[in-house]
Amino acid sequence: MRYADLALAEPLKRAVADMGYEFMTPIQAQAIPVVITGKDVMGAAQTGTGKTAAFSLPLLHRLMKHENASTSPARHPVRALVLLPTRELADQVAQQVKLYAKHTNLRSAVVFGGMDMKPQTLELKKGVEVLVATPGRLLDHIEAKNAVLNQVEYVVLDEADRMLDIGFLPDLQRILSYLPKQRTTLLFSATFSPEIKRLASSYLQNPVTIEVARSNATASTVEQHFYSVGEDNKRHALHQILKQRGMKQAFVFVNSKLGCARLARSLEREGLKTAALHGDKSQDERLKALEAFKKGEVDLLVCTDVAARGLDIKDVPAVFNFDIPFNAEDYVHRIGRTGRAGASGLAVTFVGGGNDARLMADIEKLIKTKIELEAVEFEEEQPDIRKQGRINDGRRMYHEDGSAVSDNGRSAGRGEGRGPRDDGDRVRVPRAPRNDYNRPVQVSRDPFFDKPYEPSAAPDAAPSWEASARPATRSISSNIKPKRKVAALFKSE
Repeated sequence: MRYADLALAEPLKRAVADMGYEFMTPIQAQAIPVVITGKDVMGAAQTGTGKTAAFSLPLLHRLMKHENASTSPARHPVRALVLLPTRELADQVAQQVKLYAKHTNLRSAVVFGGMDMKPQTLELKKGVEVLVATPGRLLDHIEAKNAVLNQVEYVVLDEADRMLDIGFLPDLQRILSYLPKQRTTLLFSATFSPEIKRLASSYLQNPVTIEVARSNATASTVEQHFYSVGEDNKRHALHQILKQRGMKQAFVFVNSKLGCARLARSLEREGLKTAALHGDKSQDERLKALEAFKKGEVDLLVCTDVAARGLDIKDVPAVFNFDIPFNAEDYVHRIGRTGRAGASGLAVTFVGGGNDARLMADIEKLIKTKIELEAVEFEEEQPDIRKQGRINDGRRMYHEDGSAVSDNGRSAGRGEGRGPRDDGDRVRVPRAPRNDYNRPVQVSRDPFFDKPYEPSAAPDAAPSWEASARPATRSISSNIKPKRKVAALFKSE
């Protein structure tokens, strides 16, 4: 179905044409006509199928009746609220809304944590019709009386299952309590869990359920591979697959923030342009890493599941699960970063030891597909750094005690500079053992144990230990000490 055939306002159609969109995705074709009528909607679709346009375009169409060019903030109250679980997703949706509304006088703004509240407050004070927000920061603005929500007509809960996973339910309940009861509520998610259905029954009124794909299904355009790889060989396997496939960019997902930072540093030292994206990064660092990846300045974006939901970066050819996700549903979201909007993609998962077999079984059960493990055939032998006794930190040769190794192989001392043949690689090598470590150890021996066995002269004699035992003088045990005699002060009669 074409966008030109929709009953959308002309400024919105022009914006869609400017973005190069002509045909709608299945979720858009089914959801947009229903939302235009003002009904509540529960929409489920595979990630990467265009849910943002499915709710943004009909909302903006319905708000066109409030469009005005007045500069007064009172003429621009918040009429549509879009709630999302992560900062990156909120920023992305806000950018899309601005592009769709660029030919109208409708205003939009985004508020999320990790940033200074003052610029957000100034923008809210000017008045906005569409407010995109994360729950925590929105509550901050509500308590500071920067955001007034008593005229909200439309509420969108995007990636609702993720908001429940990370504990946003109490915040959602507080926010929804500030809204008018007469409103249109839209709930969009990649998966429909029992918790999501309970949430929908509480806050949606006779919703229209739209499911364009089987729940928890993976996109058919994504080629999935599971490789059996040891922990020490995962980086080598990553390099080889990138080289064999001729890929320029990829997402690399890990399970922990510390592991994310370490892997990013290791890949950077190995010659790949890498950026890390995890929860301990400041919001400014996270946005810069995403922007660099979008521009092609970064080859690999190593990230935790903070980037698994909703991020829409075009033409990403591959996703690597360096660690299998603890939650099987996150696997669906991770690999949804590739193969978006009908494009082909590659999803590679490295299966090691430990709990990986159990986690893989959970994924099998979720996607209802039998997983076949594949072996990685390395083209060249990977150097075993541990056998060489070296630890490569990317710069130059250093002993394990921290002292530098000079070009002739001797210790250069801790403070000496690089030699003339230093190529910039810093490698730790074990110091040669001291001479005194090689000396034979003198073990003292008792000469008694060197004598041959000599039988006793009197074999019938009693053992020596019996002869030395205390003779029993009384009927009581010899281990009981006799009562001690003490001098008396007074003589008893």
